[in-house]
Amino acid sequence: MANKDPIRVGILYPETGVISTIGCSQIQGSLLAIDEINQAGGIDGREIVPVRYDSRSTPAVYATLAERLIVEDKVNVIFGCYMSSSRKAVLPIVEKWNKLLFYSTLYEGFEFSNNIIYTGAAPNQNSVQLVEFMTSNFGASVYMIGSNYIYPYESNRIVSDLTLKLPNSRKVAERYVKLDASEKDFQKIMTDVRNKQPDFIFSTVVGDATANLYRAYADAGFDPATMPIASLTTSETEISQMGSDVAKGHFTSAPYFQSVNSDANARCLERYRRQSNAICVPNMCWESTYFQMHIYANAFRRAGSDEIGRILPHILGSEFDAPQGRVRIDPTNHHTSLYPRIGVANAEGQFTIVREATRPVQPDPYMVTHSFGDWTQSPSSVGW
Repeated sequence: MANKDPIRVGILYPETGVISTIGCSQIQGSLLAIDEINQAGGIDGREIVPVRYDSRSTPAVYATLAERLIVEDKVNVIFGCYMSSSRKAVLPIVEKWNKLLFYSTLYEGFEFSNNIIYTGAAPNQNSVQLVEFMTSNFGASVYMIGSNYIYPYESNRIVSDLTLKLPNSRKVAERYVKLDASEKDFQKIMTDVRNKQPDFIFSTVVGDATANLYRAYADAGFDPATMPIASLTTSETEISQMGSDVAKGHFTSAPYFQSVNSDANARCLERYRRQSNAICVPNMCWESTYFQMHIYANAFRRAGSDEIGRILPHILGSEFDAPQGRVRIDPTNHHTSLYPRIGVANAEGQFTIVREATRPVQPDPYMVTHSFGDWTQSPSSVGW
């Protein structure tokens, strides 16, 4: 007799705290995919049931709840984490119990675990393209502002290395703020920006503090036409917090924006907006949490189980038609082939895409083979 028991998966994102707005979008991307899978008959007739906890935006809480999901709730796969500090808190837990974590956030790279599938952008899929675009269009003098945790430090290191290879390049400052930084915390930095006159600001500020950075910039009277903010972390969600008038003219590098022109994206957004609980703003993390759940379900169907030894061979090398384009899990490094894009925030609170890949860029998390112009699988061909 076929097994019809529900399949329990862990959902571990921040529902409260300084990064809960993004956490909400990650949860809803996961739940949208789960609903689609269940509406289509589940996995061989078995319903996916999310076991969901609030990590409260705190790395230590992530670790405790990850172990609870594994030991008490008996899940084999966890979908979770936003900040790198939370991923690094959960990593030893999933390795200890030999379970699997799907991690959907862009991150600093330079990591591999047999127990993690990375579906957000690696540095060669967003940082390289952003540096190339900003330095080509505005100049190579950069002022760096980040939140005080591992991702901004490492991301700034990568962007510094990339920028300083260019002629007339200069890192004029590198400043860090607390995760709950207020607009007042950024005012002194804006005074320093005025004194040092960079060509652009590179922001790795995350969470609710993002809106405060951009408001402080606007209050200082700066013009994004001549000295914009460029970011890897500012999405449609943060724009909804700060207002389109404050965000307009600033740039973000990401594999996904709501404005991606594809049938898969249009269908996905329409299904999400029809849901009664569609309370969050879709963004790059929403999209990657959505498609990674489908990759998991497809692999489960082929494996007949989500025990790591059985399902992992079916995840590695698998593909899915995501809203951003057809993505693929690289079997050698557990990262995902994605489509780099550059967007500029517009008056409608969305991003106008000004450059995009026409074919996926393979993940290079250790930055071994990256190069400027790396917009396609072929290093010698620029696909925009």
